[in-house]
Amino acid sequence: MSFRHSFDVEKLVEYDNHHKVVFLNDSNIGLKGFIGIHRKNKKFPSFGATRLWPYSSQLEAIKDVLRLSKLMSYKAAMAGLPYGGAKAVISGSVPKSSALLKAYAERVNLLEGLFITGSDIGLTQADVKTMSRTSPFMVGSKIDPTEFTGLGLFYGLEAALREVFGEKDVTETNFAIAGLGKVGSEFLKLIYSDNSNQKIFVSDIDKDKVKSIEKRFPKVIAISPSKIHEQRVDVYSPCAMSGILNNKTIKELRCQIVLGGANNQLANDKAGELLYRSGILYAPDYVVNAGGLISVVSEYENKINKKLIINRVKMIKKTLGDIFVKSSKMRKSTDFIADSMARAKVDAY
Repeated sequence: MSFRHSFDVEKLVEYDNHHKVVFLNDSNIGLKGFIGIHRKNKKFPSFGATRLWPYSSQLEAIKDVLRLSKLMSYKAAMAGLPYGGAKAVISGSVPKSSALLKAYAERVNLLEGLFITGSDIGLTQADVKTMSRTSPFMVGSKIDPTEFTGLGLFYGLEAALREVFGEKDVTETNFAIAGLGKVGSEFLKLIYSDNSNQKIFVSDIDKDKVKSIEKRFPKVIAISPSKIHEQRVDVYSPCAMSGILNNKTIKELRCQIVLGGANNQLANDKAGELLYRSGILYAPDYVVNAGGLISVVSEYENKINKKLIINRVKMIKKTLGDIFVKSSKMRKSTDFIADSMARAKVDAY
């Protein structure tokens, strides 16, 4: 990651009057990145996982942390959680090591509990356990948030299928899943059926992941990542990186529903409206993928009760249904409705 360029954070389009933006730099270890805290609720810390990714520049990294931390505020609000939103990004330009994780955990400690974090892309549950030895502000070592993220997608899927088809069994629904990481593979596990006419197209930039998935789920059809969104299916599920839904890709979609685990799926402010005008039902990402956040909040609150967590995650179905109803009545895109609802909750902090 290049750190040669300087800029005014407050002038970036992604800046939304963030509570705090912290620069991470330890040249001895190779730690470079940012912690962004979007909103701070008065009595509660801000939650957001840590992403390890090979950013091409400092500017790319800080834009990502600003976008993702804002999304986390919206995600918490729509999940009915009283916590603020935050995020951290670390450059993956140096190999992940215990020294790097320890140095990062020490920086988290300097925020004295303002920021609670866990694992996102590039980090694992084992990494969280390693960082927990240094910092008490880590979550996701006692519970696997991926399981509940996948479950939230499944409940959201039920709401979306009902909205579009009235009644349609998941095992008779065709899918295209882009990204076979932790969330994508968990969602696949929940919707896969050996005993039906269901078609599931999958893709990932990691060919080894694809081969592994083909062994576990022999009915899947592997597709090039550049073509996965073009498949004629009922549901297109983006479960990889941000910004996949843009003017070009939306015009190439051949689905009726977009519902996936990736954060910030819409590349720009007009993408949601374009989906709406195209007659494609979009399930706002931060609403349907909130299951992982719900689970780690339960861990933080020392309420690791699986039944309780599942009941909380199940509320995603109702929330999404409410968004669909308002979208239909107001003739506005689902992302506009969700953003309006979330913003009202966040501004009330």
